[in-house]
Amino acid sequence: MKIGFDIMGGDHAPINELDGAILAAQELPSHVKIVLIGDSEAAKKHITGKNIDPGIFEFVHTTEVIEMGEHPTKAFSQKPDSSISVGFKLLKENKMQAFASAGNTGAMLVGSMFSVKSVPGVIRPCITSVLPKQSGGYGLILDVGTNADCKPDVLYQFGILGSLYAQHVYKVDKPKVGLLNIGEEPEKGNLVAQAAYGLMKDSKDFNFIGNVEGRDLFNDKVDVIVCEGFVGNVVLKAAEAFYRLIKKRDRSDEYFDRFNYENYGGTPILGINSNVMIAHGISSPLAFKNMLLHTKEIVDANLPEKIKNVFN
Repeated sequence: MKIGFDIMGGDHAPINELDGAILAAQELPSHVKIVLIGDSEAAKKHITGKNIDPGIFEFVHTTEVIEMGEHPTKAFSQKPDSSISVGFKLLKENKMQAFASAGNTGAMLVGSMFSVKSVPGVIRPCITSVLPKQSGGYGLILDVGTNADCKPDVLYQFGILGSLYAQHVYKVDKPKVGLLNIGEEPEKGNLVAQAAYGLMKDSKDFNFIGNVEGRDLFNDKVDVIVCEGFVGNVVLKAAEAFYRLIKKRDRSDEYFDRFNYENYGGTPILGINSNVMIAHGISSPLAFKNMLLHTKEIVDANLPEKIKNVFN
């Protein structure tokens, strides 16, 4: 298995990426190889300086970087030797089984859509986030920012994608899927939510339990929460802000410590023909390590193929 890793994306590249790759390589099994994509000379120098044999990695040298503020579509086409563009080229050619980056999120989405492409039948790929449950397990929420506005049939498909992710990666048996709303009753919410409920209520594609409210985000009522990207991103950022407030008040709590994004590192783009992981631009070495470990789990789950089987 080869996991491509963009070492030029992110706010602290390439140092944090390289340190994270070193940590991950120490925990990944021997058959998993991390392919470092970016400035190979700088990478080898840094790794050697850590008294680590660079031979534990593969290197693909690139000369360009898509900066965070660049227009995603233009940059992807105008910088063919960027770490992101080269990463997607290798992924499309099946020279790697996954590609991970903390670089320009828009460029990662563009690369996913125009390089490896969406699974036939999937209207809009999406990204998800983990919601730690008070009982000790994990829930998922999607979308969390890729699709700010969604039609009812798109939300229905999010239910399928989230259910498959929860089942095959987090090993949740018959995941309970809920639609995030302002009340439990079918007639609650805006017109999109009401129409989505109508599509979901008799679904044979996933275990729909009905509408859920904000109070259900972290309990055991639901395993997969479906919402528009606008709402999901607000929920995600609010949870992150709450975690930072607790830390600023110098409080330590076993449950709230699980809200630290470093524990998860990154999230896959669901609904495309390969394995693509997106990480926070501010990611630490620990976050990158956990993203790479999770990427291996995603590849092992063969998630794109399972999605294809449902949509075809």
